[in-house]
Amino acid sequence: MSTELPSQRPTSLADLYISFTILALQGFGGVLAIVQREMVERKRWLTMEEFVEDWAVAQILPGPNVVNLSLMIGHRHFGLRGAMAALAGMLSIPLLLVLVLAVIYAQFASHPGVVGALRGMSAVTAGLIIATALKLIPALKNNPLGRNIALVFTALCFVGIALLRLPLAYVLFGLGSITCALIYRRLK
Repeated sequence: MSTELPSQRPTSLADLYISFTILALQGFGGVLAIVQREMVERKRWLTMEEFVEDWAVAQILPGPNVVNLSLMIGHRHFGLRGAMAALAGMLSIPLLLVLVLAVIYAQFASHPGVVGALRGMSAVTAGLIIATALKLIPALKNNPLGRNIALVFTALCFVGIALLRLPLAYVLFGLGSITCALIYRRLK
């Protein structure tokens, strides 16, 4: 897939609100794969490179990544009003649904079917994250480090967090400092 699709833009604040409401309703707890497909491939509001860059920024900002991304996309096209419309789309209807589900869950939390369903959902979420990571690899061709070095740092991050159980902050600060230094030297 080409990473340089022609950009389009949302047609109105209502388009932003509806798009992000639908996006938020498609996933629960991990919508990276869905966000990438909708914003890059379907709506073409972002190129793959823009998505990777914006997603990286969204991850380091406080708060949920996809909410941060919605704010950035909304602001990019309509300023503060766009950011608020995208944020409202991400939160309003899903908030109501979560409140209803919380009341229902309180009644059936210990039921074996509910416990099993939640375990199954966590496996699906892990699969979606892995699939999205694989889809984002082609965007690394324009990374200043190059694809191979970026993948080595990805593997080091995985080993540090998942296998060695090091604190996320230490791994990200350590590897992030090294990659920032390397990129600075290459761009200099």
